[in-house]
Amino acid sequence: MKNELVKRILTSIFLISLLILAFNYNYILMISLIIITLISWVEFNALFSKIFNKKNFFNFLFKATSLLYLFLFSFLILNSVIDPVLKNFTIYIFCICIFSDMGGLVFGKFFGGKKLTKISPKKTISGSVGSFFFSLVLVPLFINFYNNHTDLFLLTVITIIISFTCQLGDLIISYLKRKAKVKDTGDLLPGHGGILDRIDGILFAVPIGLVLFNYLYL
Repeated sequence: MKNELVKRILTSIFLISLLILAFNYNYILMISLIIITLISWVEFNALFSKIFNKKNFFNFLFKATSLLYLFLFSFLILNSVIDPVLKNFTIYIFCICIFSDMGGLVFGKFFGGKKLTKISPKKTISGSVGSFFFSLVLVPLFINFYNNHTDLFLLTVITIIISFTCQLGDLIISYLKRKAKVKDTGDLLPGHGGILDRIDGILFAVPIGLVLFNYLYL
């Protein structure tokens, strides 16, 4: 258990460092997005091949849809980071996802309690509360850093929605893993599993977050 925790911490430090570099250097971002898209699609392929018959039409449909979604997701990230205003919001959305994941882990381990759903036995109601709590800690920090945007109530609502979407994305990938009868989507990241295990919530939360900021906040 201790070795697993050390691996998770080291991998998290590496991923956060990569994220910082990607948001500061566009060429690193482009390379990272290409690699993440390809690996994620391979992992999606493995899941769908286990869930559906290899010759099943739904197997092809879900694989094609996941590839299209990953491509559009990468394009959205790249386009948002290039834009000076959207870049700040994109960074904030990623921070919400990271803090939401941390809050779920910390509260879930510390308080435990009733399970959230049968889809993912490790997730608890206290963990979900922790995800929202950790995410909301970012609200005053964001407002103070970007003092030209001071709508506290709207930013709080958007943050809650993004955290909820992040948790929902996590559950969706957990459901696919449960259907495929696998623990992780891969073993590329020590202590985390596969790429999808790490970005499951991000895949869903970032697009929703950018839409909310575009149409409600800007």
